Amino acid sequence: MSELFDYDLFVIGAGSGGVRAARMAASKGKKVAVAEERYLGGTCVNVGCVPKKLFVYASQFPEQFHASKGFGWSQPGQSVLDWSILRDNKTAEIARLNGIYQTLIDNSGADLFDGRATVVGPQSVVVNGISYSAKVILVATGSWPFIPEFPGSEYAVSSNEMFFLDQLPKTAVIVGGGYIAVEFAGILNGLGVETHLVYRGSNLLKSFDREMSDKITAGMRDKGVNIHLDTQIASIEKNTDALLVNFASGQSMPADLVLYATGRSANTAGLGLDKAGVELRKDGSIPVDDHFCTSQPSIYALGDVIDRVQLTPVAIQEAMVLVDHLYGKGEAFIDYDNIPTAVFCQPEFGTVGLSEETARKSFNDIAVYISDFKPMLQTLGGGSDRITMKLIVDQSTDKVVGCHMVGEHAAEIIQGIGIAVKAGATKADFDATVGIHPSAAEEFVTMREPTR
Repeated sequence: MSELFDYDLFVIGAGSGGVRAARMAASKGKKVAVAEERYLGGTCVNVGCVPKKLFVYASQFPEQFHASKGFGWSQPGQSVLDWSILRDNKTAEIARLNGIYQTLIDNSGADLFDGRATVVGPQSVVVNGISYSAKVILVATGSWPFIPEFPGSEYAVSSNEMFFLDQLPKTAVIVGGGYIAVEFAGILNGLGVETHLVYRGSNLLKSFDREMSDKITAGMRDKGVNIHLDTQIASIEKNTDALLVNFASGQSMPADLVLYATGRSANTAGLGLDKAGVELRKDGSIPVDDHFCTSQPSIYALGDVIDRVQLTPVAIQEAMVLVDHLYGKGEAFIDYDNIPTAVFCQPEFGTVGLSEETARKSFNDIAVYISDFKPMLQTLGGGSDRITMKLIVDQSTDKVVGCHMVGEHAAEIIQGIGIAVKAGATKADFDATVGIHPSAAEEFVTMREPTR
């Protein structure tokens, strides 16, 4: 470390990306500090994918109880959810994970500051009233839920509050059509809440394959979620016992809870970045170059705050690339193509590569393979769930350029398929792979004739 600076690297934000960057830099002998004003682990660990997945598990038990009867199991009495137990056990698990992050930082040798950090210069940070100099500053502050302003918007909650409700609502209105909205719709519906999903667009999960999004919409409706497309909320009124949701159409609906899941904004407000010469977009996100450098050469940024791909594993990968650039050989890079992802809606969705719509615009001739079937669990379980799998192949090269799945275990299956697609596997490679029988996943290597 240069004697001119207190730290080689000062990281603002102790989410997955910030912590990974801090640990890796410290392992290379650099003097590192991390500042966090809220909670260790960032959004994903505390109010995002981890607690949400725990709630998804909880919401699936009623269907599992029902299915078990066909396999000879009896359920004595009526199964009843105790929301407080679920909520508090979730909170305890998150506290355990917070402790792990604390240990990881401590063991790395990095200094951890509990407080809000602000940038006061290109190489200067203030935390708790004390100024620190750093050769490099890394902004990894993530994103924050955004609720638009409209009459009564103050009565709506964001996804952050959903993990700490005093009690479950009887009726809930969820606004949005992306990851968070459809996931919470499945959660609340599975937990016994009358759930209404309201979206201004004509189809949910609009950035994904349209055929798959239609399958998800149909599956959610089949499970009991009330979906209102091409619908907008005009206002929310608060009555004595409930909220009244007023739609632009003139119709109204009572609800105990209104969740707005219409997007997240880069968490850069009040950081002092503009005063330090860091360019910001109109939405507050930070533009960076291929090495995650901002317009200020000594300040870098990664993760949700740069608004490229808002996924925890992506932020972690970006951190590793950044540290290699700053303190390694500079050979690492991140390829944003063919990033597998999953939406833990119900039915579950996993995907990697191009949608059919994008593939048709990108290639002259594609082949589409589709398999739709009832999973084995449902044969005795008596449910109506189905699985749909879809392969998209560029005919000129035989490469599989898109792979999509709706149904149970989609995320687990697509993770493995993602490796193949990333490696450039061809349809012939898929065909030559022996399937695991009996499994749903084997369908991906047994589809021989194109559907279209």
